[in-house]
Amino acid sequence: PTRAILGFVAAAISVAVFPQGIVEAFHLAGMAPQPWALQPMPPLGVPRVLALCFWGGVYGVGFGLILPAIRLPLWFSGILLGILAAVVSRLVVAPPMGLPLGYGWQPAGVVRSLLINGGWGLGVGLILPLLMPRRGSRRRPDTVIV
Repeated sequence: PTRAILGFVAAAISVAVFPQGIVEAFHLAGMAPQPWALQPMPPLGVPRVLALCFWGGVYGVGFGLILPAIRLPLWFSGILLGILAAVVSRLVVAPPMGLPLGYGWQPAGVVRSLLINGGWGLGVGLILPLLMPRRGSRRRPDTVIV
């Protein structure tokens, strides 16, 4: 479905812009590594930022599919999506990667994760409506827009 594809695209774009911008702010404050990391990620050797774009896009597919059921403003729903992604990362993804549950529950890390992932979700909520087709927006091919 179109919503799933557009959800993927919106979320992947958001990863490259919103959370990486927040990581840059943390980096400038000496609290995080450089954003837009290009070091290869196992097992395929894909640059880290591209892997993040892919996995962000996977979450975006779900967001796109539930779009008709969302009643809250999309920007707010996106923030909730980002918080959900942070929780899943800390509780589900970390242990199989050999990392401690919740990444050790360091308060600064929790806040940083919520801000970064919440920023990503905000981006999804702002970008996805821009990508969605508008009803009645079809123009005749001979229409010129100035």
